[in-house]
Amino acid sequence: MTSDMHQSLDSDLVSLFGVATRVVDLSQRLSNSTSAHETMPHTIEYFEHEQTAESVSPALGLRPEHWSHRQAWAWERVTLTTHSGTHIDAPYHYGPVDDAGHRPRTIDEVPFSWVIGNGVVLDMRECTRDDGITAADIEAGLQRIDYSIRPLDIVLIRTDVSLHYGEPGYDLLHPGLRRDATAYLVERGVRLIGIDAWGLDRPMDVMAAQALAGDTDQLWESHKYGVSHQYSQIEKLCNLNLLPAKGHGFHVLALPVCLERASGAWSRVVALVPEV
Repeated sequence: MTSDMHQSLDSDLVSLFGVATRVVDLSQRLSNSTSAHETMPHTIEYFEHEQTAESVSPALGLRPEHWSHRQAWAWERVTLTTHSGTHIDAPYHYGPVDDAGHRPRTIDEVPFSWVIGNGVVLDMRECTRDDGITAADIEAGLQRIDYSIRPLDIVLIRTDVSLHYGEPGYDLLHPGLRRDATAYLVERGVRLIGIDAWGLDRPMDVMAAQALAGDTDQLWESHKYGVSHQYSQIEKLCNLNLLPAKGHGFHVLALPVCLERASGAWSRVVALVPEV
């Protein structure tokens, strides 16, 4: 087995319904090396085959030597939040009740129609972390790829901040969406927005400074918009640079783990790009 066989694939070619399809992995790899600079750290403990032969054998009345090569099975214990690594936020994450007093959807209530659909990638690399991404920026991005938003499109925001995943300060680098940008998409029927950065809103230090200066309305504004205008978002994507340059013509599959009453869940997000 060669060393490159142990690496995660950025993309792979499969046959899907008889069509050659490139599968692009849009999910960051969660590892102990990415934990130190996370605001909500995670840990992965690895239990190897020889260890489990020692630990499980007594309960079965066995000894380690009963196992072939004194090896049982490998397993891992992971401690993390539902917002660690690449994950999908449910509307409940944004607030406990909407304007009508109802509880927003939790992750187990998010419809499949939200998380499987046509993909659109918008290049927002020129936007700054202070100004963020506005509705005008979204409109300009759509004009560049000659595309009009359709209901249930899955819109992915490219910043390339994903290249700094696992580095100190990663969570403070990105240009996040302003409220009017999020509203622009949701009002046109988008129910899932993704970004290749730590969060969908602007960095926390930018928003905190402006809130302390008196502007509290902008604090977590895109998230808060989702309380009464329900949508979901994918945070910590990667590899958006591998998607079609024309910005559309692919599908996104972003199935969250089904956790009861949870505000979010981890997802292995992939893009399906027909090779035509």
